[in-house]
Amino acid sequence: MKIVKSIANILIGICLLLAVVIVLKTDAGQPDDAAGLSEDRNHAAQKDADQENTERENAGLDNRKQNEAQKVEPSDRDSAERAETGDGHVKDPQEQPDQNTEDSGKDAKELLLAFGGDVLLSDGLNAVYDKGGIASVYDSRVLEKMQAADILMINQEFPFSTKGTAMEDKQYTFRANPRYVQIFKDMGVDIVTLANNHTLDFGPEALLDTLSTLEDAGLPYVGAGENLERAARVIRMEKGGRKIGFLGASRVIPVTGWYAGKERPGLFATYDPAQMLEKIAEAKETCDYVVAYVHWGVEYADTPEEYQRQMAQKYIDAGADLVVGSHPHVLQGIEYYKGKPILYSLGNFLFGQWAGETVMAEITIKEDGAAGLKLVPLTMKNNQTFLMEEPKRLFEELQRISFGVSISENGIVTPNAE
Repeated sequence: MKIVKSIANILIGICLLLAVVIVLKTDAGQPDDAAGLSEDRNHAAQKDADQENTERENAGLDNRKQNEAQKVEPSDRDSAERAETGDGHVKDPQEQPDQNTEDSGKDAKELLLAFGGDVLLSDGLNAVYDKGGIASVYDSRVLEKMQAADILMINQEFPFSTKGTAMEDKQYTFRANPRYVQIFKDMGVDIVTLANNHTLDFGPEALLDTLSTLEDAGLPYVGAGENLERAARVIRMEKGGRKIGFLGASRVIPVTGWYAGKERPGLFATYDPAQMLEKIAEAKETCDYVVAYVHWGVEYADTPEEYQRQMAQKYIDAGADLVVGSHPHVLQGIEYYKGKPILYSLGNFLFGQWAGETVMAEITIKEDGAAGLKLVPLTMKNNQTFLMEEPKRLFEELQRISFGVSISENGIVTPNAE
């Protein structure tokens, strides 16, 4: 009996020992499972955190893009959307042109100069303007093109004045009330040449009145002045970090008394081109691009005189980058000399009741200094100027009377290969 009890006690002890071992193993394994659970939880938490950070970064990027878009002016948004370059880099919308250079919203790497021909603000045209403003004088599409130019230059073929007396024995004498200088402002005109055969129609008093009117309106002028020094002065305008020099001169002067003198108001004459050549060379020393606007030729002749071609070449040899002509009241041909364009006559740009066809010339100067020429076709009728809808015939005729150039259906002018 004692032996049976001893065996039972031994068995119970063994069972207890086994139980203890099992418990110890179970307790020892528990931390590993807990650590695994903790690791899984940490991994899941990290994924959640990463996801949250990604969402925040995306949200932040969206906010930055939205803020950048809001910083771009509405008129520039199309340009901003097209700003991606060929290498995939997106230009910063905040990269703005130097505000001190009075740049337009266009790419600062290009400069757009526009030129119109003869302008006369007749009584009939002014009456139209009084009734409907500039929109009644110019087609909105033409206005848009004029106002889009960095610099727009025209030939002002009349004095702004109510003073003086009309020149005797002169068939046509023109003038306009000084208040109509606002038309030029509405057009977007930036500079005028006064070197022509009508600026002194009402004498020196009216000329001086004209100069004061333009100065008060903030409009620079070339080709005339209170004395020869001012009449021959180069006007420099800076746009896009580049200096453009402008000169005006006339080879059509009714009487010698119209010549500017040391102390006499008048015009800068170029019958003898020596002074003009000297001023062009002077301008080239300080300017990146030089424009010579010259009044010359024969009225209503579509072919330039031989002297016009010779003088234009001399101007370019002296440093002019562009020669623009006026006076014939009709278009004359175009020629390139040493890679520089010569526009022998731009015809009328705004000339009272005159009905006809003309162009506005656009010169686009690239960052590397290369310049392209494009013609904007216009038609005038009843004191209004419109964009021509079908200019093919006009461009073909202009190419016919030009010298060694091709004019595309879009008005782009290029010199023919030699």
